[in-house]
Amino acid sequence: MRVCGKRIRELREERGYSLQDLAQRAGVSVSYLSEIERGAKRPSLKTLDKVARALNLPREQLIETGGEGGLAPGERIRLLRERAGKNLNTLAEAAGISVSYLSEIERGNVYPAIDTLKKITAALEVPLSSVIGTGGSLGHKLRQAREERGLTQAELARAAGVSAGLIGQIEQGKVQPSLKTLEKVGAVLDISPCYFIADDAGVDEVLNQMSPELRQLLIEPQVQSVLRLICNCNESELRFILNFIQLYKRSH
Repeated sequence: MRVCGKRIRELREERGYSLQDLAQRAGVSVSYLSEIERGAKRPSLKTLDKVARALNLPREQLIETGGEGGLAPGERIRLLRERAGKNLNTLAEAAGISVSYLSEIERGNVYPAIDTLKKITAALEVPLSSVIGTGGSLGHKLRQAREERGLTQAELARAAGVSAGLIGQIEQGKVQPSLKTLEKVGAVLDISPCYFIADDAGVDEVLNQMSPELRQLLIEPQVQSVLRLICNCNESELRFILNFIQLYKRSH
């Protein structure tokens, strides 16, 4: 999480507050507030709450979003929990996990599995995408698969023939990798590229938008068999299949 110090300064000045005025209203020292505005200090959520209340604004407006400055899943969960008026014990019990584990997740000390995140978001009555985002889902899956196999970013990058920096950027959601890169990484991890591309967070929304006929079609065993085969194809094989289908349709 990155606090937008420049935004705090602009809002303070818009309200005609001096550093001393806002510091007094927020109950923090003038020097500390000055460092927050200059980006030299990263305040806790508790301190950020105080500043937001002093400015009469929601905390989210003081936080930068997107890229490296975006909220981590644990921070998103904490914000959503507090917005719902739940404490750690209440949410942990509803999600079926321990309070200590939930606390570790919120503080960013552990990165939970997708199934655990689904339990938490279900207890919060929010979609999974509100915690991991549609763009961050791929990075989360890559990091989880890598850690399950005991590989560092450098080891995975070396085995896949890509840079460690690229692996780090993918895991942080900064870049969207090409299919060729996913194939290389997937080969090392023994995972189909489709695993990374499929967006678990939006499955329910996608299904709801489908017509009854299309949903029924996807249930057919033959259709599922074809999809499974296509899912394991590489880019050149997919192009060949598409070209063949187009050629077949033109000839008939």
